[in-house]
Amino acid sequence: MPDTDLQDIFLGRQPILDRQQQLFAYELLFRVAGSGNGNSDGFADDGGSTVALIVDAFSEHSLAEALGPYQGFIKVDRGRLSGGLIDALPAHVIVPEILDSAIQTPETIDYCERIRQAGYILAARVCPESPDIDDKPLLKIAEFVKVDVRRAKPEALKRLVPALKSLRKTLLAENVESDAQMRLCHELGFDLFQGYYFARTVTESKRLQSSETALLRLLGLISQDADIFEIEAIFKQEPALTISLLRLTNSAGSGLTTRITSLRHAITLLGRRQLLRWLQLLLYSSASNSASVVNPLLQLAATRGRLMELLVDHTPEVKQYGRDLIDQAFMVGILSLMPAMLGSGFNEILVQLPLATPVLDALGEHRGVLGELLALVEALEEETPEKAVEILRRLPGIDVAHVNGCLARAMIWANNLAR
Repeated sequence: MPDTDLQDIFLGRQPILDRQQQLFAYELLFRVAGSGNGNSDGFADDGGSTVALIVDAFSEHSLAEALGPYQGFIKVDRGRLSGGLIDALPAHVIVPEILDSAIQTPETIDYCERIRQAGYILAARVCPESPDIDDKPLLKIAEFVKVDVRRAKPEALKRLVPALKSLRKTLLAENVESDAQMRLCHELGFDLFQGYYFARTVTESKRLQSSETALLRLLGLISQDADIFEIEAIFKQEPALTISLLRLTNSAGSGLTTRITSLRHAITLLGRRQLLRWLQLLLYSSASNSASVVNPLLQLAATRGRLMELLVDHTPEVKQYGRDLIDQAFMVGILSLMPAMLGSGFNEILVQLPLATPVLDALGEHRGVLGELLALVEALEEETPEKAVEILRRLPGIDVAHVNGCLARAMIWANNLAR
């Protein structure tokens, strides 16, 4: 029996974006609580036992559905290779990422060639400081080549990328931690970029567009439970927003025979709670110029909001504050990424939104139960399971298994939202 079980594993996914900063795929993460392994999955290279854990997690939490239309990269070491992980997961869903610990013997290369012919797309890894391209036969059959750029010197990357480009492979920059690092990799010719740099970096401050200002004003009015005439007046100044509202109302009211007679009627029919959530998400989707573009910030914000409301429902505080606390949890998750999306600090954004004190405390200082939950969500994204375990000790009623179940449900919800 393995030393760990499904109760000890934190699940996660990290976005992989293309050169247009659109979602391309995800890396699926399986991290053992308390392992202390930051960017590693945290499993020992012990063959079939770890494979069984991953397969169980994949099936129990419907991770194929959580990935949506995107493929999931999964790290494969020697143990997972010999344990049959690849054969146990569908070729159209996963991309095996062969680690250096899966020693590239002739037998290993033959096996990788067989699974490639069976329909699997492979990823190989190259160290920027000691690439040894000629000594990596796996590069010949892999479609993707991953380069960890976190600690790589620019000079090493500038030497490595042209050599890799000559192989006609899709180059993926892994562990991109800043917008400046992403720009360098983009200029060098990388095709894909992995990490949460797009959510952590507040870009240079920009003037809010009129539609964004209108959305913030509407959020403020609805949060204050303002008169419906004030809300209607803002919509009347934004024709595109009004059309979107009418479409949403028609979708929400499908099957009803009632005809919408006015903006006020549409707002009433939709309901303030659903209107508030729609406006929060619309802030992110408005950053995309095309309806067909899946904004990664929207995906992440939607996942955060849904995850936080699912988690807060199992805290003692929800018995005292009820539905209001659940709605506030969703709002904290959504608004937590506003600085990255709008290029403004929290102070500039929150001054336009007269939010409840628990929301402000959570966003500004990570205080209260909502602040703890936000810190937990961020720890899961930052691949720090030891920090997540520490936070869970302060959140009675929530354990690793519950977090994983809620995260999978939140991922599925966010995928359906994008569609």
